[in-house]
Amino acid sequence: MKSASRQSWRLQIIPHTGLVINAGSLVGSTAITSGLGFIFWWLAARLFPADAVGLASAGISAMMLLSTLAVLGLGTLLVGELPRDPENALPLISTALFIAGLAGGGLGIAFALAAPLVTPSLAIGQGPEAVLLFGAGVGLTALTMVLDQALIGLLRGALQLWRNTLFATAKLLILAALGFWAASRDALLIYGIWAAGNIISLVYLAAVAARRGVLPQLCRLRLGPIRRLGQVALGHHALNLVLQAPSLLLPMLVTALLSASMNARFYIAWMIASFAFVGPASLGTVLFAIASAEPDALAQKVRMTLKLGLAFSLLAAGALWLGSGFVLGIFNHSYAEQATPCVRILGLGVFPWLIRSHYVTLRRLQNRTLEATLFVALGALLELLGAAMGAQMGGLTGLSVGWLLAIAVESSLMLPAVRAAAILTR
Repeated sequence: MKSASRQSWRLQIIPHTGLVINAGSLVGSTAITSGLGFIFWWLAARLFPADAVGLASAGISAMMLLSTLAVLGLGTLLVGELPRDPENALPLISTALFIAGLAGGGLGIAFALAAPLVTPSLAIGQGPEAVLLFGAGVGLTALTMVLDQALIGLLRGALQLWRNTLFATAKLLILAALGFWAASRDALLIYGIWAAGNIISLVYLAAVAARRGVLPQLCRLRLGPIRRLGQVALGHHALNLVLQAPSLLLPMLVTALLSASMNARFYIAWMIASFAFVGPASLGTVLFAIASAEPDALAQKVRMTLKLGLAFSLLAAGALWLGSGFVLGIFNHSYAEQATPCVRILGLGVFPWLIRSHYVTLRRLQNRTLEATLFVALGALLELLGAAMGAQMGGLTGLSVGWLLAIAVESSLMLPAVRAAAILTR
């Protein structure tokens, strides 16, 4: 009986190999970049002065935020459009990369010039070379964000995984080399290392494209399709921003309602719990790409991603429940004592996260992003309100319970749409 059950599951998985591989590549990329990223900052803290590490980490956080703004929804647009129009995929990708890189570079330069006017402590560095380096870093990061999603749209998740692995490995090795031998160990050097890692990973992909004979096509720009799809891209962009809003605002809420020291514990707890959310989010992204190419198979694909997502969520929530204390103890012994319940409760949010990820993907496929944006924005407000009320009543644990209840209510309202999509045909 058990053998027959395993055989049945295997037969269900085989037609969805592309979905599994590409979703797995996104999860793998997150695991590798996060793990090597932790080692990167651990090593930087031992090789560089504390003020250089502090300024560099703040600058790179700003770089990531500005890059997120600069992608303008182009990455999500490519995930949905490339499977529908494979003949024009390469010029569409190159044009989107050009726009994202240009927007990122402009935002980065503007931030580097304006930040010192707000407070000198935000100064990126001295001289025009510092401004240009920061702008280039933001542009490169925005470009690679769009490129990674384009590779998922092409169902070439393995290339995305290799690029991120090379990026994370290269910047770690360069940091180790320059940290020991560089004459000047300042924040600008860390920025430069970050940008160099991205450049090396892009050179690798350029070599792959040249070997396959498609590099000339990637050098062509076609503004017409992007201009025509601009409103669609901005719709995706708005939806992406409201999806990220609670993650960005919750640490500030904890600091305001509890304390900075409690936020230190919450930030680490949220970072650990967020690993569980990567699986559902990755499945939603790949579902968007595959269902765009095979709209008639939507119900079948939704059922499979829900099954895979549920299996992943059970494993992730169980791992967080059993191992959160150990992981928190790596950062600080007091964190393990005070934030373990927080991680366990937040980890249960993977189940409503799975439903919300599918709801958002379905609304993208139906070209109903405005409706989804308004719904998710209301949900984000509910999450923040629930977290605030919980914090007032029960501190960090209460905040986690309040957030979990809020996202559970949010996902319960989204569940009928997901269920309807899953039972369209059988």
